[in-house]
Amino acid sequence: MIRSTFDHRTAQPISTVAEAGTYVTRVCFKHGPPTRTGLELEWILLDPADPERRGDLKTLRSLLGPHAPHTIAAGSPAAPLPGGGLVTIEPGGQVEISSAPAQSVTALITAMTADISALQRLLDPSGLVMSDLAADTRRAPELLLRSPRYTAMAESFDSISPAGRVMMCSTASAQVCLDVGTSDLAAERWRAAHYLGPVLLAAFANSPLGADTGTPVVSARMSAWWELDPARTLPPETFDPADYPARVLDTQVLARRRADGPWLVSEPLTLREWAASGEPLTAADIDLHLSMLFPPVRPQGYLEFRYLDQQPAGEWVAPLALIAALFRSGESVRQVLEACADVADRWRQATEYGLADPALRRAAAELHEIARPGIAELDLDPATLAFITDLLDRRLRTGISPAMDALPHPQPENVPQPDRELR
Repeated sequence: MIRSTFDHRTAQPISTVAEAGTYVTRVCFKHGPPTRTGLELEWILLDPADPERRGDLKTLRSLLGPHAPHTIAAGSPAAPLPGGGLVTIEPGGQVEISSAPAQSVTALITAMTADISALQRLLDPSGLVMSDLAADTRRAPELLLRSPRYTAMAESFDSISPAGRVMMCSTASAQVCLDVGTSDLAAERWRAAHYLGPVLLAAFANSPLGADTGTPVVSARMSAWWELDPARTLPPETFDPADYPARVLDTQVLARRRADGPWLVSEPLTLREWAASGEPLTAADIDLHLSMLFPPVRPQGYLEFRYLDQQPAGEWVAPLALIAALFRSGESVRQVLEACADVADRWRQATEYGLADPALRRAAAELHEIARPGIAELDLDPATLAFITDLLDRRLRTGISPAMDALPHPQPENVPQPDRELR
């Protein structure tokens, strides 16, 4: 949502562990009135006439023209789309639009809708379309964009699980971004963003895998995340924002910028150890490290909700409006915390069973009621309001996610009730 770049040759030096922790706090949790909302939407590209075809980088560079990102066109102006969104390319050739921050949900919907239409028009001559699903389960993952960062990530994840390549190359998300909020609101908003996770993951799961592939899941995308490095991907052990810098400091550094050669760090090294070693360390080095942490909610100066699957065409408006409504006030946030307190750790059940899990289903119904007044206050046009209202009724009250439309519905009595730890 907020766009910033750092020149690693001139970025400020970081000399001590304390300075590193202070820098992490400063860039991750920026306090202020919670007024802005943003979106990052990803799509897997498909050719309906040739299901095995991929959108190669040369084709994408040509199609995107002045909107092509620097990662695939070094001299490109990387111009925004008509609504202000920027196009990026993910490692497997997925396309992403990152919105500019908006002061209202209505403005954000208008801008993103214009940008999606513009992007599809750019793709039209190639026959490529933006998929409705959040995981590509047909084609084997293939790393198309081999930047030093992505290559380091792929090599590191390959040492853990094949799921790393799946996550990088074969999945797509819908990420909602909200301001952290003022200092008196930030802690509750941070906690609520996590507490909501299992319920919203379940309600909007859109990457199903059936029994013929092993364990059925409603979100293959999040299932892949859970198989990766726990220090990098799991929810925090505590929900105090003051504890997040320690997590960053104690996570292994995956990559270091180098003028020549690969960026992968082969020997174990935490950021804390680096900062204490006396070796040169800059703010840009920490920025790179932060970009390689992938918790379900990532603080980027704002809160980035990373647990939502990409939605069927146009349906991204529903989780966007829902989250905005639930965070509309301190009171609504406290209601979220109360409604979700007993299900905040049911990530695995959400990933596998969705809202067939009875506890998640009950929490979803409560969230539906909490959000209703806020949805009405978003100043949406009547058609959009009716569309979102009907969709949230189906997702939260009826309990049917996009994935559950495509999979046999697990019966509640068959859902394991003891919590299954991700750690």
